[in-house]
Amino acid sequence: MTRRARLLLPGTPLHLIQRGNNRSVCFADSDDCLAYLTMLEEVSRACGVAVHAYVLMTNHVHLLATPAGDPQAVSAMMKRIGQVYVQRFNRRYRRTGTLFEGRFRSCLVGEARYLLACHAYIELNPVRAGMVTHPGEYRWSSYAANAQGSPDPIITPHAVIRELGRSHTERQQGYRELFREHLAEGLVDEIRQVTHSGLVLGTPRFQQQVAELLGRRTVRGTPGRKPRRPSDAIE
Repeated sequence: MTRRARLLLPGTPLHLIQRGNNRSVCFADSDDCLAYLTMLEEVSRACGVAVHAYVLMTNHVHLLATPAGDPQAVSAMMKRIGQVYVQRFNRRYRRTGTLFEGRFRSCLVGEARYLLACHAYIELNPVRAGMVTHPGEYRWSSYAANAQGSPDPIITPHAVIRELGRSHTERQQGYRELFREHLAEGLVDEIRQVTHSGLVLGTPRFQQQVAELLGRRTVRGTPGRKPRRPSDAIE
């Protein structure tokens, strides 16, 4: 079966998930995490992809990133990181074969509300998993850079983040406000479903705009049988 092409637009952020094959461990210790982040910094810059947020979990990765020019640059970035990191992982643990699922999941992200929600969704992953009680306690995410101003060469703030305040201090304070309460469960489910379906996270207007630009469906279809025509009705 032919795989459906990704929905991609230049300059438009993507939420990405890359899982371990059969949900196997991808990061066994701190050295693995450091190696992956080093590769992410180098390869994202080489491919012209701005990374806004990330989190490394035991068996998967979340990224929020924007291709500056060629929208296919994100796929090139993920392919290159996957190749180099898997080779290193296999050598280190004396294993062979694939490590990640064959294809990462992604969705286009539109408008400030949804972009900020994706930031929080990504950096709250360790909290939802019960690994920490606050995102600032987790080392392997972009929270320290985005919320506390810690230096992180991987991170390029999106324009929406820069609009949270006139100074670094104001922007970091505004960013921390996103975490005062957990995301609504309905929004968490929406982000998950849209990302796994490879569609568009945004308002109906943004979804329609993307559909018109790309000539593609951008929302999930309605399940169930088609309604019967009047002539089909049983009298």
